[in-house]
Amino acid sequence: MGKKVLIISGSPRKGGNSDILCEQFKKGAEESGNTVEKVFLHQLKIGPCMACYGCRGKKTCVQKDDMEALLEKMVKADVLVLATPVYFYSMDGQLKTMIDRTLPRYTEIKNKEVYLIATAAAGRHSMERTMDAMKGFTDCLPGARVKGEIYGEGVYQKREVESTPAYTEAYRAGKAVK
Repeated sequence: MGKKVLIISGSPRKGGNSDILCEQFKKGAEESGNTVEKVFLHQLKIGPCMACYGCRGKKTCVQKDDMEALLEKMVKADVLVLATPVYFYSMDGQLKTMIDRTLPRYTEIKNKEVYLIATAAAGRHSMERTMDAMKGFTDCLPGARVKGEIYGEGVYQKREVESTPAYTEAYRAGKAVK
């Protein structure tokens, strides 16, 4: 029996380089018999955390938007894939906003295998802060294990990532999920 894989694409560009790597991961994971769902954050309505702590003890946010359903998917998944383009040496706003909004239930997002994907016009060195920030989030998730980091470096225009090693790496990482 396969695992439940949830891919969270933070890219604002459907078909952009980080989103393409998500598709490659998805293809590999499905071929290995896993159930895969990809969420495109740009299509969801998720407001920023208001730091009101209205969620304290309730496990639900006072804001009524798409985050509640996404949190439920994150809790139920066995594997999480977080993907982002790199903007000014960090993850994009959609992914960061989503991470902040896990506050009501982040302790329930436990024992996950996690894969991280980042793409940037610059090289790997300039992307390490982004990976560190995403790993910082996973450090807050009980029992989370980062199983892979995929660097789509040197890509700017749509589809450029298809001619990089990251394209194959994403597929292989998905294929290895068992």
